[in-house]
Amino acid sequence: MIIEFLAELEQRDAEEVRAELERAGADLPVDSVLIVEILTRVEERYDIGIPADAEAARATRSVHAFADAVLEAIIERQQS
Repeated sequence: MIIEFLAELEQRDAEEVRAELERAGADLPVDSVLIVEILTRVEERYDIGIPADAEAARATRSVHAFADAVLEAIIERQQS
C-alpha cells in the first residue's frame, strides 16, 4: 500500500519504486513534503490518525517501520 501511494504520487510504476526501495535498503528515500502527502492519503483511506509524535517521525524513515505504524493504527481503530 505505501509503495503504491508513493508510486502514484511520483507517477511511476509500483514495481519500479519497490525495486528502488529494495536497492536503498531500509531507508525511505522521500522528503518530508511527500511523507505528509502519503500520511494524509493513508489516514483518509483507512479512516485512521497517525499521531504527530517522535515515534511516528521515526517510523517515516523506513518503509517497514512506516508500514508497521500504519498497521498498528488500523488495529487500534478496529479495536475502539
